[in-house]
Formats: sequence, structure tokens, C-alpha cells
Amino acid sequence: MESQVRGGTRWKRFAVVMVPSVAATAAIGVALAQGALAASFSVSGQSFKVTADKLEGTGFSQYGALDAGYTLDGNKTAHPVAVSAFKSATISNMCQSVVTPNIPVFGSVSLILKAGADKPVEADNLYIDVADLNADATFKGLDIGVAAKDASKGPGMKGGSEQANPFGFAQQADSATLTDVKQTAWATTAGTFKLSGLHMSLSTGTHECY
Repeated sequence: MESQVRGGTRWKRFAVVMVPSVAATAAIGVALAQGALAASFSVSGQSFKVTADKLEGTGFSQYGALDAGYTLDGNKTAHPVAVSAFKSATISNMCQSVVTPNIPVFGSVSLILKAGADKPVEADNLYIDVADLNADATFKGLDIGVAAKDASKGPGMKGGSEQANPFGFAQQADSATLTDVKQTAWATTAGTFKLSGLHMSLSTGTHECY
């Protein structure tokens, strides 16, 4: 079975969101787990944007969840997300941007990370908590409407203190390919995340990947 999806996606529709991002640069290339991650953490008050020319993943599943975290003022809040999980993925020409506003003297400061221009980024046991996606997508072996806990084609639910209903809606596929990806996300975790040709830059003002 093969299905194609084109255009914009919102979290309420739980459509596929699959572009990984560098949520924490300290975790780059470090194995955090050998199997499905059980980690769950409070997200920061800043979402981030990611673009990629192409993402190819195997062992995909997706379900709805809530990311608990903070605003930039330190108040507690929560964000509804679509958690997309992959057993393995490669990403070509990836860009991630985060803008921190209202810094004294400087105003807004933008952090931009780029990788995978010559050799694709590689990730295993990848989880992305996404709020918005635009891409062209093709899925193979697609199942829509399975219970989240039974989406066995992917690496499994995060577990731990994750705020997600194991009996809620989920979808899964043997493989997925996304092209021309633009995404906004709140968090990313991975067992391994290898970024070839990584370049990080800081600049004043608002400069985003899209």
C-alpha cells in the first residue's frame, strides 16, 4: 500500500511529522539508549523550525501527546503535539533555527544549525514532538487508526512520564519519505544522532530556516 500526502498539517489531524532536529547540541552523536527511549522532559519556552530537502525513514509510528514545559517567563504550560517515531532515518540538507527574543543590548538572537549537505544526517530511535508540518510525503505499508500502544512498526511509545494515551489514535508505516520539509517542533530525542558537516552560527536579529 502506498499513500501520498501533500500540503500543510496541524497537530489536531495527527498527520505525519518526521523531520528530526537538534534539540540539544550536547547530545549530537552520543548514544542515549539502545532501544526505545523512556525519557520525558519539560520543554523550553521556545519552539524551533526545521527544514530538510529529504527525509527517508523506516519503522514509523505517530501518536498524540502533550509536552509539559515552561514559557520564557518561567510559567508552566503545555503544548499538544504529534509524536513521530522512527527506528531509523536519514535526512538530507537539514537546517534548524531557534530565535531567543528580548536579550538586553542585542534584542533577538538567532541560533542556526546546518548539517547533511554532502552526507545525510543519520538517526536511530528518533522521536519528534511537532506542532506544524508542510511537506510532500509517501508512505509504504501504512496503517491508520491503530491504538498507540499497538503501533509496533515504530520503536514504541516513549514511556516514562510521557503524557500520552496508549489507547488513543495512532498511525504507522513500514517506511516514509518526505521532501521539501518545513516543520515547527518543541522537542526531539534520539538513541543516536549523527550530523555530518555540522555548522552552528549565532547572529543578532531574527533569522530562521523558513
